[in-house]
Amino acid sequence: MSAREKIDEGSESFDVRAAGGVIYRGELAEPEIVIVHRPRYDDWTFPKGKAEAGETDEQTAHREVLEETGFDCELGEELPSVTYRDHKDRSKIVRYWVMSVQSGAFEANDEVDVLQWVRPVEAGERLTYDHDVDVLSAFLSLGHDE
Repeated sequence: MSAREKIDEGSESFDVRAAGGVIYRGELAEPEIVIVHRPRYDDWTFPKGKAEAGETDEQTAHREVLEETGFDCELGEELPSVTYRDHKDRSKIVRYWVMSVQSGAFEANDEVDVLQWVRPVEAGERLTYDHDVDVLSAFLSLGHDE
């Protein structure tokens, strides 16, 4: 996709399409979740990344989570998407899924130097961006329906 192309999402268009996941272990009512530190931005966030040409959003989420965490995850329920302006002032949409680890192990890499399993309260305190806290809240609301 060229820089001039836009992604059409309903009535809005976006410069960047990305996808990722909220990885959890344990029961949804009392989970531990993954947060990652990205040295390039010095932030704490959920694993995610930009779509490659021809990928579905689900494929992007799976690939990006695998690349950043080393975890081969199963995608579960979709969480609400978030939209924002990125560090290059491009409009961006990110779709998230609930994910559970099927296999794999984390190794620090260029994109993610630290991965931590934390309780939701700690995640909420450490996530850098408000839109990630919104995704966390949506994830936590799932545990109350079970």
